[in-house]
Amino acid sequence: MTEIREYLRQSHIISDGAFGTYYASMGNRGLSEKANLTDRNQVKMIHKNYIDAGARMIRTNTFSANTKSLQCDWDETVRYIKAGFEIAKEAVKESGKEVYIAADIGPIELTDQDMKPEIDQEYLKIAETFLDEGANIILFETFSDIEGLSELIGKIRQRNQDTFIMVQFALNQHGYTEHGIGVHRILEWASNTSELDLIGFNCGVGPGHLLRILKQAKFPENLYLSALPNAGYPDKTAGRVEFLGNKEYFAQKMKEIGELGIHILGGCCGTDPEYIADVVKMANVSDRPKTNKILTEDNLEPELRDHSFYKNKHKKKIIAIELSPPLNADPGNIMDAANILRQCDVDVVNFPDSPSGRTRADSVLMAVKVLHETELCVMPHVCCRDKNAIAIRSQILGAYMNGVKNFLVVTGDPVPVHARGDIKSVFNFDSIGMMKIMQQMNEEQFRHDPLIYGGAINQTRRNLEVEISRVKKKLEAGASFFMTQPVFSDQDLERIRLIKNETGAVILCGIMPLVSRKNAVFMKNEMTGIEVPDEVIDRYRVDMSKEEGELTGVMLAREIMEKSKEIADGYYFSIPFNRTYLLKQILQK
Repeated sequence: MTEIREYLRQSHIISDGAFGTYYASMGNRGLSEKANLTDRNQVKMIHKNYIDAGARMIRTNTFSANTKSLQCDWDETVRYIKAGFEIAKEAVKESGKEVYIAADIGPIELTDQDMKPEIDQEYLKIAETFLDEGANIILFETFSDIEGLSELIGKIRQRNQDTFIMVQFALNQHGYTEHGIGVHRILEWASNTSELDLIGFNCGVGPGHLLRILKQAKFPENLYLSALPNAGYPDKTAGRVEFLGNKEYFAQKMKEIGELGIHILGGCCGTDPEYIADVVKMANVSDRPKTNKILTEDNLEPELRDHSFYKNKHKKKIIAIELSPPLNADPGNIMDAANILRQCDVDVVNFPDSPSGRTRADSVLMAVKVLHETELCVMPHVCCRDKNAIAIRSQILGAYMNGVKNFLVVTGDPVPVHARGDIKSVFNFDSIGMMKIMQQMNEEQFRHDPLIYGGAINQTRRNLEVEISRVKKKLEAGASFFMTQPVFSDQDLERIRLIKNETGAVILCGIMPLVSRKNAVFMKNEMTGIEVPDEVIDRYRVDMSKEEGELTGVMLAREIMEKSKEIADGYYFSIPFNRTYLLKQILQK
């Protein structure tokens, strides 16, 4: 049989269609992978149906063959994997045709970021199991993130230099994965992954939308390409997921996709052997174009704009200050506070995103109002608690068109326990995931005038190595600066020094001038992640006047600024109750 790389240099391959939805359409329930051990004949029949329809590549019935999806131990998972590969080989042998077999590996659900190393190890073990059985094509499909894939592919290549390695990503109709990674970045990553043979897209998107996405893409010259879209979008009105019959439309769009130079064509959810038979009849694939875009003097990329507030052009400390949006619809107090800041040497004004899970005016809309009425540089916080990837991107686009281009990205405080019966958190991803979305938007939508975003540092985290690791990941995701939790002790400063030395990050030291003993006691006992030592609380008397309390806070802030001046690139002030008039006193020399 012709080696697949050699075959693809001369012609295209029509792959099979969906296995899971086709299996379910026959009245079966549960994971199709379990049939590898309970109903081998039906699995073989499905493979043979696709081969009879004209498919020259079939995927093993192992998409969900992992310990998490099957809810079994590794030894039993291996039985499902081996059986799936054996059945596919039997189907090809009995057909008497030359058909390639792709060892199919689907994504393993990641519910806890700490489990990622373990999951990456399972991917490798699955691939090695296939290689031990004689597989020479490994397919990772329906993935949504590129993190860890390069290393995984490299390890597979080390194990067998001749293995043909394919990776396919699931997209939505706008060309983004669930993790917010767009086609441009996926293709750029693939082009730089030397051990990869083929990059492609499957699932999540119908053929019409995928055609539009691929028309706008610039294909890597060093890779083969695949396209296996869904039949369309499911109809759920009958109480179950069903795809509308549209075989002729699907085949026509696949013909157009093939004419872009795609090497492997097939189908995902909702497709069946009849779809593939129509694609075989319709497809007529021309050579892949060398490039989609040619740069000339008329369309060379313009110089990158830089509006970042943190560029220390005069070697001065950066000054950021937080204003808490109101709990009601009255902007009077916050606008008074903002106008006071116009008289201070402030680089940027921050707006928290409903901290502690208490509803406040929207941080982005508050930033827009302050920007337009005061012309101060503004930076809303955006957190992951309340919005999914669609809403986050939508919010960023709206902010951008209103002139807001600086953001502090945080995972967000959880919803208070007493409110969880009525209010549900989203947490589609954490702050690192959101930064990756912004990084992608900068690459694809704001290339010449990018967003500026940074992250938070929790120097009080018990395991400082975890915090250092997160800071490094945020830097990789495009973070430009960091703001710490309020600092009250030498121990806090030492931990920040260690983070700075390990990462080289631009760090703004958190300063909170507590204004009374009551304020200090509340922060110590009620605010997670903020450590207020007893010696700080003892500086405040119960019978202090408002002025005395404020003066004590001012002096405390000055002391922390003096101690941190060799560490901090600037200061991030969070003044209780928006008493911004204290900032002028704090900054007086």
